[in-house]
Amino acid sequence: MTTAVMDAPEHESSPVTPAHEKSVRDMIAAARKAPAGPLGAWALSLATGVLMWSAFTPLDWGPLGWICLIPLLQLVRIPRPTRWMYTLLALNGTLFALATLQWMRLGDATMYPAWMALSVYMGLYFPVFVLLSRMAVHQLRMPLLLAVPVVWVGLEFLRAHLMTGFAWYYLAHSQHAWVTLIQICDLFGAYGLSFLLALANAALAGLVPVRWLLALRLFPDHQPPTRGTLAAPFSRRLTAVAVPCLLLVASLAYGAYRRGQVEFEAGPRMALIQGNYPATVKSDPKEWSDIYRTHMYLTGASIEHQPDVIVWPETMFRYPLLLADPDMTAAELRAVSPFIPPDRWRENDVEETVFDLAEQCNASLILGIDAHVTTPDRYAHYNSALLVEPGTGVRARYDKLHRVPFGEFIPLRESLPFLQKFTPYGDHFGLAAGEKIHVFNVDSWRMVPLICYEDTVPHLVRNMVARTRGEDGRSVDCLVNLTNDGWFHGSSELDQHLITAAFRCVETRTPMVRAVNTGISAFIDGDGMVREPDVFVDGDALLEPESTSSPRTSIRDPETGAYHKQLNAVLVSDVALDPRESFYLVWGDWFAATCLAGCLGILMLTLVSLRRAATTGG
Repeated sequence: MTTAVMDAPEHESSPVTPAHEKSVRDMIAAARKAPAGPLGAWALSLATGVLMWSAFTPLDWGPLGWICLIPLLQLVRIPRPTRWMYTLLALNGTLFALATLQWMRLGDATMYPAWMALSVYMGLYFPVFVLLSRMAVHQLRMPLLLAVPVVWVGLEFLRAHLMTGFAWYYLAHSQHAWVTLIQICDLFGAYGLSFLLALANAALAGLVPVRWLLALRLFPDHQPPTRGTLAAPFSRRLTAVAVPCLLLVASLAYGAYRRGQVEFEAGPRMALIQGNYPATVKSDPKEWSDIYRTHMYLTGASIEHQPDVIVWPETMFRYPLLLADPDMTAAELRAVSPFIPPDRWRENDVEETVFDLAEQCNASLILGIDAHVTTPDRYAHYNSALLVEPGTGVRARYDKLHRVPFGEFIPLRESLPFLQKFTPYGDHFGLAAGEKIHVFNVDSWRMVPLICYEDTVPHLVRNMVARTRGEDGRSVDCLVNLTNDGWFHGSSELDQHLITAAFRCVETRTPMVRAVNTGISAFIDGDGMVREPDVFVDGDALLEPESTSSPRTSIRDPETGAYHKQLNAVLVSDVALDPRESFYLVWGDWFAATCLAGCLGILMLTLVSLRRAATTGG
């Protein structure tokens, strides 16, 4: 045994050749070039999605707006993208949007594709934001503190305009309850507040220890970088936090100053009529008489409080207004609008009805109505607001300017007719866009009507107020929003719609009244505060007293503080007139547009830099 072992041939080690050394070096180099795994990017982007969802309604945890971007910004800080990073960003961005916009599906089963499509579109902003921020930080050597708010606000501004715009769920909207802070929106719009929040997130993101990023396996070789933003001294990163802190203090001081500047004067006394009809019921002609009777009853309940103006919600005067060129023959009417009998165009029963109603109320009326207008070469269906005055009748009509895609018109309908299937409407569906802004003059007061989601579009409302100044330079006294949120069955959409509208009041320093089917109707002052009305009438208690044990006496639940929704109601109060001027009203969106230009500059300079590096081989 011993001899056998001793006699066994010895294994000689193979010599290490230069080829072997090169192979090992190549393997090490390849390992270092390989991106980090995807788990960290997935966890961080998901965390930001959850925090952002929580910052908005229905949870409405506003303080999260100051930290919600911190996880996402770690993907900007790391030197190299992880594997599948941008795909995971798009996925988690879409999940955030699906959860946030879930109320869209409540309107109709056909709205599911629109809900999903909008969510995918919204989800793309996550990877685009990270990509542009990384370009600025790593290619152009911009400080994180500057790159992040510029890119974030630039993309918010883009979202407000692209494909008719969707200016909901801005970072600034999470702070709606901090009334003193949101006063800075009269300088730069809601974009200025979003900039401050993104700046604070960027400063705090820089304080996250590198060892946490190591724990998330965000580095390919599990080694922290020795240079760049991650290697900056902690003291320098801590100093950066002073910048948003100082701007926050300055913003609060400005807000306190602006709020202390004015004592609101009493303007027109207005009554807001709020019915409670789901959109499916509203669209059924068999229900029109019941809808009319309910709104008449609620209107009657408002008269004892002597309003100057009574407002009905969007399209809740269900009988359409038909207006035809008087010189058109029956044959011409039939040719242009074959689905409406020619003799109906000659009837003026709607105009007589609304005139009689104004006479009975001894008050001006602003009514939401469908208007059908025919000329020899065109038929148009408008979503309109009528001003009706006692002794005069119909005095003015405003046709909605800003239409909602798939909700009020079908984009590319002629070339892609199958898109009609993604709406809850028939083949003749399609609203025409109005052509101009209107001012409703009631006695000495000047009011600008807005319909539906027009009160969520910052540049639209700003232009409407700026372009309707009187000859003396005075702005309009009040914005009047007529809305039908009956599609959304008391969901968080009602709250978020109200929140977004309140920012328009601060930006333009113009109060707003909102008459909304199913709620939330409200009086909002120039500080963006929703005011408790002088009179709140529980319409359900009036219409069905036997089924209501204790009538509601406020717009809010006294125990939870939540707004009452899905009820019939009447709100009566004086409008709080605001004489203050607004920098944003005069100068518009120059700040947000500059941020968008900055985004384009980052993209172009990065492409030039990469092309130059490729050309020189460096």
